Amino acid sequence: MSRLPIPTWSFALVVVRLGRRFLLVQERKHGQLWYLPAGRVEPGESWVEAARRETLEESGVPVVIEGIFRIEHTPWSEGAARCRVFFVARPADDTPPKSEPDEHSLQAAWVTLEELDKLPLRGAEVRRIFAHVQSGCPITPLSLLQAEGAPFGAP
Repeated sequence: MSRLPIPTWSFALVVVRLGRRFLLVQERKHGQLWYLPAGRVEPGESWVEAARRETLEESGVPVVIEGIFRIEHTPWSEGAARCRVFFVARPADDTPPKSEPDEHSLQAAWVTLEELDKLPLRGAEVRRIFAHVQSGCPITPLSLLQAEGAPFGAP
């Protein structure tokens, strides 16, 4: 019996750290709440490319992706699935977060865990994610993600 492919929505989520501070984005969608830079992986784009692009579009801050700390795969009963890869990154330079709204987001800011309570967050997940990273969670090298057919041992 042949099987149909499972449609899968793929998302890159990025925790950008600068010392004790984390980069947050005030979204245009989702009730204009605050969340970490995140978005869908576009056709022809790698996970890492998506992570860099989404962070730059939403926050205005160019980043260096350093590793992966979580991969989630959630199958849905209607035959589709969602896959989320959580990256850790650092700012590539001293570019400040965006302060003017555009088509991607309203603004971005550096915040500490203590300052999260002052912002309307998209969910309690934000605090749990930041606390997990701040606690020193294991970070997997980017070499975990490879293109299909790449040689084993490739960086």
